[in-house]
Amino acid sequence: MRYRLLGRKSGLRVSEFALGVALFGTGWGYGSEHADARRVFDRYLEAGGNFFDTADGYQFGQSESMLGELIAPVRDDIVVATKYSGGASKDPTLAKTGNSRKNLVYSVEQSLQRLKTDRIDLLWVHHSDNVTPTEEILRGLDDLVRAGKILYAGFSNFPAWRIARADLLAELRGWSPLVGVQFEYSLIERSADRELMPMAEALGLAAAVWSPLGGGLLTGKYRNGEQGRLQGMGRVIRTEKTERDAAVVDAVIDAGVQLGKSPAEVALAWLGAKARKSTTSIITIIGPRTVEQLDNNFLALDLALPQDLVDRLDQVSQIAPGVPFEVNAETLPRMLGGRPHLVDLPAFKVA
Repeated sequence: MRYRLLGRKSGLRVSEFALGVALFGTGWGYGSEHADARRVFDRYLEAGGNFFDTADGYQFGQSESMLGELIAPVRDDIVVATKYSGGASKDPTLAKTGNSRKNLVYSVEQSLQRLKTDRIDLLWVHHSDNVTPTEEILRGLDDLVRAGKILYAGFSNFPAWRIARADLLAELRGWSPLVGVQFEYSLIERSADRELMPMAEALGLAAAVWSPLGGGLLTGKYRNGEQGRLQGMGRVIRTEKTERDAAVVDAVIDAGVQLGKSPAEVALAWLGAKARKSTTSIITIIGPRTVEQLDNNFLALDLALPQDLVDRLDQVSQIAPGVPFEVNAETLPRMLGGRPHLVDLPAFKVA
């Protein structure tokens, strides 16, 4: 396992694969019992992993509690990230959900108890409630950093414009900076290429990407009649809804056959290729339920896809840029004085 800085605004070193532990526990009716979770935890540590990602709501708090039982012997050697917004209760209430300072403080105190630790290394604001002012969220996070309850903060599943505004507000007001963003990203889901990924690159924010296998779709297992999360959870899942989806899965399976590798290895190795070209840190959050799945994920770390194969996967999975990017692409030659072939542009571009 190799390590990366968590973006350009921190010196925190994290492993290239983060272990998402949403499936630690059985509160959702699907997940891992304690013994299986321990095997996954131990195997991840053996491979050099040091970055654990959970949330207060995962398995209705069981994920944090189970992780808290496992991390005690290695607490100072690992990075623990959790999230707040939706609460841990099966029956949410107005007082214990949302992005308000009140819920922020309450949620962090509850997470600290479940994790059996005195600080959270990285706290993500899990989802936007669409009403709490950004200033309130940022000031609340800054207070918790100053109090030592959390060390770093980031936004998860927020629109790019809100993250960019929050990043600037924190800088201007001297509040603790955002160090990263978290969003879904894979060969099957590339919407983040429009705004989120370019924003992370431009602002130096780490991009922690979840569901890199499209909820299992990119493994090809659903074509073989396997169910996994599709049956066990009925959510956080993608199916072949369009011709593009089918073409992407076909391409991943074909690439695996060509290389003698599994489709999962190919899909994760494609993300690895993206990370190596990025000007910021892209951290892949894997979420295996079993040690066998984890070991298969690890195989991708040693797989360097040929460039022609990366290009092929890029092409089959690409999405329409949309407005205003398509218009800008058409006018760019003129913006370069009508001589784009004579201009040496930097690899980094401001979208």
